[in-house]
Amino acid sequence: MTRRRIIGILALVAGVVAALVAFARREDDPSARYRITPAATGNLTEEISANGTINPVRVVNVGSQVSGTVEKLYVDFNDRVKAGQVLLELDPRLFRASLQQSQAALANAEAQSALAEANRRRAAELRKQDFISQQDYEQTVATARSQAAQVQSARARVAQDQANLNFSIIVAPVSGIVINRKIDIGQTVAAAFQTPELFSIAQDLTQMRIEALVAEADVSRVRLGQAVSFTVDAYNDRQFNGTVSQVRLNPSTQQNVVTFTVVVDVPNPDGALLPGMTVNARFLVKEHRGVLLVPNAAMTWKPKDWTRQQAADKAKNAEAKPQAGFGTTIFVLGADGKPQPRRIRLGAADAENSIVLGGELKAGDRVITSEVDPKAPPGADEAK
Repeated sequence: MTRRRIIGILALVAGVVAALVAFARREDDPSARYRITPAATGNLTEEISANGTINPVRVVNVGSQVSGTVEKLYVDFNDRVKAGQVLLELDPRLFRASLQQSQAALANAEAQSALAEANRRRAAELRKQDFISQQDYEQTVATARSQAAQVQSARARVAQDQANLNFSIIVAPVSGIVINRKIDIGQTVAAAFQTPELFSIAQDLTQMRIEALVAEADVSRVRLGQAVSFTVDAYNDRQFNGTVSQVRLNPSTQQNVVTFTVVVDVPNPDGALLPGMTVNARFLVKEHRGVLLVPNAAMTWKPKDWTRQQAADKAKNAEAKPQAGFGTTIFVLGADGKPQPRRIRLGAADAENSIVLGGELKAGDRVITSEVDPKAPPGADEAK
């Protein structure tokens, strides 16, 4: 056996012996069985969490009042448009033909009306000379008035057909950016029963808003002007800010969960936020300074024999007996290395800690958050 192998075997044996010694020491030290976090005084930010969607402040849906086939298309997604700019044109042939027909009908009605008016004037002269009866004169007057009404009807028909021809040219009602296009060249637009949506135009993408769904248990803590911070999946390392502008009174119920829509105004000067992005929002409720904090993990840990011990020692163990107003039991590591129960009353909480409003806990107490597996080798728990 070479000297190098002998040295390697001795080093391996030394490592095993050291591990066994450390393991034995941990078995002898009761405090090594638990993960401990001292109760301490600190600051806590009380927040409400909610999810929502980013939308432009104002989106105008552009539709069509007439039916037809798209003949020309002038804009596409993300194009900037100005109010009055032509977006598309429908095939105008049917509208022009209808307009020409109504114009011809108007010309005919005007001719008939002119003739009827001339007959009325002649009948008036003849009636003065008593050459025709009063009844014939009144009939001539009625015919002239009827023909004049036909002219008005024909003019209205011309105006209607002219409007339909104008409606075949779709223009932008506002200035903004085209965020959606639902039509293409050659596609037929049917406006018989409802107005079809052709484009969606966002007026200003530098100002956005979040429509967040807040649970009914938290909506009472939301107020106008409240600060909101949020993140989006596209920028995990960036935090955005906004303010609450509206709490809508119309509730929404899904799977027996009631939520209220809260509108948050968000500045977007660099255009990083896009319509439709999902946000994880946090509503700032209150900043707590210099309060006693306890880890949230401590609320869920109990010794394995705690239920049995509590039943057996309820009359003797005053520490285990519930006190009025203190509904949460946690455990601290006593001087004897054993868990000791503490009854506390909790306040606001965040993701890691809760505020202790009262009870048998003070700063510096060693709060137990979990138990270490005694069979795990040294260092395994820290690796997790």
